[in-house]
Amino acid sequence: MAGVNVKSEIMPLKKVLLHRPGDELLNLTPNTLEELLFDDIPFLKVAQEEHDAFAKILRDEGVEVVYLEDLMAEVLDTIPELRDKFLKQWIFEAGIRTEKYQKIIYDYMDDNYPTNKELVLKTMAGINLQELHTDKSNSLVDLVSDASKLVCAPMPNLYFTRDPFAMIGQGVSINRMYSQTRNRETIYGDYIFKYHPDYQSVPQYYERDYTFHIEGGDILNINDHVLAIGISQRTEPDAIDQIAHNIFESDSPIDTILAFNIPNSRAFMHLDTVFTQIDYDKFTIHPGIMGPLTVFEIKPAAGGDIHVRERNETLEEILTEYVGRPVELIPCGGGDRIAAEREQWNDGSNTLCVRPGTVVVYERNDVTNAVLRDHGINVLEMPSAELSRGRGGPRCMSMPLWREDA
Repeated sequence: MAGVNVKSEIMPLKKVLLHRPGDELLNLTPNTLEELLFDDIPFLKVAQEEHDAFAKILRDEGVEVVYLEDLMAEVLDTIPELRDKFLKQWIFEAGIRTEKYQKIIYDYMDDNYPTNKELVLKTMAGINLQELHTDKSNSLVDLVSDASKLVCAPMPNLYFTRDPFAMIGQGVSINRMYSQTRNRETIYGDYIFKYHPDYQSVPQYYERDYTFHIEGGDILNINDHVLAIGISQRTEPDAIDQIAHNIFESDSPIDTILAFNIPNSRAFMHLDTVFTQIDYDKFTIHPGIMGPLTVFEIKPAAGGDIHVRERNETLEEILTEYVGRPVELIPCGGGDRIAAEREQWNDGSNTLCVRPGTVVVYERNDVTNAVLRDHGINVLEMPSAELSRGRGGPRCMSMPLWREDA
């Protein structure tokens, strides 16, 4: 199943990309949590067990699971000369600018991680000073630095595969991410969609070296003609303008992009924390988004331009129009304010739809899960004590590569 095909959020999921949490979580410390966008340090052993349970749920539902680390290693195995290029680029993007340290790190990585899978996992995990075994007598920096100092920072957010790139129909957006910490993550997608034999022919609607920020959690496929994108803390309007031009000028059937202007706060980090489609006519929503909402309808115009029209209807009215049938909005926490705030913090409305009416959720959000069942939804619960510390749910942790068409 080469290429990608994702024209909705709900049609039967056939292939999905995950990243199993690895040693990058061991390089989280209390002092680096804020910089690395974590609120707490997950216990790796349990986080991996929970993630494996997530993958098993998907496989049991007939979904092929592929891993980011495997696809990247396959690129380097297929084209061996890329290993040198990739390693040098990764070192540069880790902020290593002096020739001395570039050579030390290159030699350390090349000598100690001979297989490409080991190398890829180590680039994700990061490097601290004590691993390099440098001769301290020759460097003032080494003499005064703590041995646990991170020389190359880890990428602990990688298990949220939704954000570095996004499938849009039969194309992909390789995103420029909001924080420098996470922007390094897109290097893997860049190599996979340029060089992997299964994905190198996929058209790219956005590239990682573009100027403006956009993240995959803000991109939702409504159907083969309509795409929703959130204007959020992490996705800029300029990026939406650019991706709209690129999509409209391509062979994509998408002829409407809805830009949702959502509140700029941690609770509304991405559009998929605000609402997520779970059935033909049902969406989970954050209760704080009810009422009038500013939405911009973007369509192609003559001469390669775009036409933007502001809409001020309710979310229900807008979704009903573009989904093509009356929709039901199911609030996280069932409308109980305290339950909603607690469960939204643990991504109660961040569901992954396996097929219409069947979703994967965190088991800890028991109020919301009971409400979903009351609405006829088949709820597949996964453990989440440690994974949830990264502030992302099952949708955040998965990037569908192939869904059946409607």
